[in-house]
Amino acid sequence: MPKIKKVLITEFGDESKLAIVESDIADPASGQVQVAVEYSIVAGSDVNMRRGLYPFQKKAPLTPGYSVVGKVRVNGNGCSKFHVGDRVACLSKYDGQAELINLPERFLVPVPEGADPKQGVALILDWMTAYEMLNRAANVQSGQKIFVHGLSGGVGSALLALGKLLGAEVFGTASQSKHEELRKLGATPFSYADKNWISAMQQIGGLDAVFDPLGYPSFDESYSILKEGGIVIVYGFNLRGLTKAPPSSVVLPMLQFLSKNLLFWHHKRTKFFGITRTSEYFGPDLTLLFEWLKAGKINVPIKGVFKLSDIQQAHREYHKSAGRGSIILEVNP
Repeated sequence: MPKIKKVLITEFGDESKLAIVESDIADPASGQVQVAVEYSIVAGSDVNMRRGLYPFQKKAPLTPGYSVVGKVRVNGNGCSKFHVGDRVACLSKYDGQAELINLPERFLVPVPEGADPKQGVALILDWMTAYEMLNRAANVQSGQKIFVHGLSGGVGSALLALGKLLGAEVFGTASQSKHEELRKLGATPFSYADKNWISAMQQIGGLDAVFDPLGYPSFDESYSILKEGGIVIVYGFNLRGLTKAPPSSVVLPMLQFLSKNLLFWHHKRTKFFGITRTSEYFGPDLTLLFEWLKAGKINVPIKGVFKLSDIQQAHREYHKSAGRGSIILEVNP
């Protein structure tokens, strides 16, 4: 039974509750593949898990790691789809920030030769969330107007790039220091705090789709800038992680938000989106993104790259406004 190093959230709290520990890992069970992890990411979900704020999460102690790219080490009984040494990707949700991980073979997606694995690991969660919200949940079309909160974040950067590929006009919020860069990328940015974006979007007739990872109270604000027939898609409660606000229940805000769908005379819709690897679209959509990455059709911005031993600093970086894109964790590159 091999020994591995992994991240452990020892208890819920600040970055000091993250530790690197040594542990055993069992052989892969039937239907599982053991993967030597090369890269994972640190996303808002990991930060909220560390604080005990992620909806319906495991109790501490736990090992986070929502996505992995690595190479097949051992095939369990009944597994023959991949050979030892093949590079694969997986939406793992837990246990990805470890040197080895056992994963169900049916959820593994091949990483094509020529696709950068460091950029590729950001596709699995951040870019897949953006792609499926745009194409599956909101059905954004060329010429439509969309609004993205957190334009410079991991998912926000992906929404901007993929939205432009679809031919959408992209507006959104970001820190003031990012505005010039975002304008060069084709977005119209606003600062969230001054709320000027609300009146500006209402004056142009509203948006076809708004993508909101912040949580209450921004839900109502996002709803207010929709046009008739528009949709707000919420996919996180990251405002609490960014501001280090005290823990609070998400149940009531979720119910209040979804109840807006009862106001059918407004002709506006609300929806919560959560990425799932069991979706029939997940494998084909991720395969498409890997092909686009390989072909140079998309480029994944990286905010920072950290070694496994620097996991506390990686979490601190999440709260900083410097940089744009995803935070990559080098586990065993």
